[in-house]
Amino acid sequence: MHDVDAVIVGAGVVGLAVARRLAAAGLETIVLEACGRFGTQTSSRNSEVIHAGIHYAGGSLKGRLCVKGRDQIYHYCAKRSIPHRRIGKIILAGNGEQEARLDDIVANAEANGVNDLQRLSSHELARLEPELPHAAALLSPSTGIIDSHALMESLVADLEEQGGRLVCRTKVNGARLLDSDRWAISIEGEAAPVLHASCLVNCAGLHAHAVAGSIEQFPADALPPLHLARGVYYAYPHRVPCNHLIYPVPVPGGLGVHLTLDLDGRARFGPNVEWLDAVDYTVSPDARRDAEFHAAARSIFPQLDVSSLSVSFAGIRPKLSGPGEPPADFLVMGPGEHGLPNHVGLFGIESPGLTSSLALADEVAVRLALPAVQ
Repeated sequence: MHDVDAVIVGAGVVGLAVARRLAAAGLETIVLEACGRFGTQTSSRNSEVIHAGIHYAGGSLKGRLCVKGRDQIYHYCAKRSIPHRRIGKIILAGNGEQEARLDDIVANAEANGVNDLQRLSSHELARLEPELPHAAALLSPSTGIIDSHALMESLVADLEEQGGRLVCRTKVNGARLLDSDRWAISIEGEAAPVLHASCLVNCAGLHAHAVAGSIEQFPADALPPLHLARGVYYAYPHRVPCNHLIYPVPVPGGLGVHLTLDLDGRARFGPNVEWLDAVDYTVSPDARRDAEFHAAARSIFPQLDVSSLSVSFAGIRPKLSGPGEPPADFLVMGPGEHGLPNHVGLFGIESPGLTSSLALADEVAVRLALPAVQ
């Protein structure tokens, strides 16, 4: 049996950010990850976008933590020389109905403290991006892109520099509160609990509900339903004639199939929304999906050679709202929500989880009543 101050379950970008934050507060911290390395699931299967905080409900955790986390990420990347670019995003109105919704997007962004959106007429858009269809649009100069793997590597390095540890291929399959300040944590393949910890934080992402269900005293009725939404990305092998990320007006279930660029200038389109019953990254050939992506790509660049598009990869969002339901907020459950001392569970950490990761870490620290750190 090994005693530590804090155990973090899950080594995605949020789990690593939380571990770094707790270690910086002086806690002996260990991260337990079921996979063979950090960040192999949601954290590495996304658009790698630093979001500005535009689309989330005013007053929501998503809105507040995205704006705070955006500024933290830019500062952290500059300080640690993590590859990133404040490339900017254009939200393109494809028709009159979508153009009318641009005002709602601006109002929503301002409710979250995002005051730098710029309305673009078709002529102003043509000056910025001559190859785009002439339409009304919004420019978000605060949106950027990041090397998420380099970010996670840096978080691991910070954790280890502060005396913490990351342990992979170690699946948590149970936890039990022994008394007011001690948790016993069980590992798959071990007959008895192998860790005692003063704090337990569940950052298991897609598997956070399952981890919560393995905690003996966790109130099952406190958990919302989990909905899995796969998002497929298509790669485009040729140079695209644009300098910004290009997004449509949001659609139900997500931000819509959009064009993103990586730090090497490679283009990809996605993600769409495909509801699943179980975690499955396999993307089988699907003519209807191909048609969806071809139409989305042509709506951005009508002259695009859509025959060159091909499936690249898929990610899965752990959503707390299902088809046809209003978008759910992040759920950060501390002792006040579930009644268990020194435990925080994070659920529904989908986009903008990457952008919000450092701010989510601060939120966990507040729930655990830890002191502020520089």
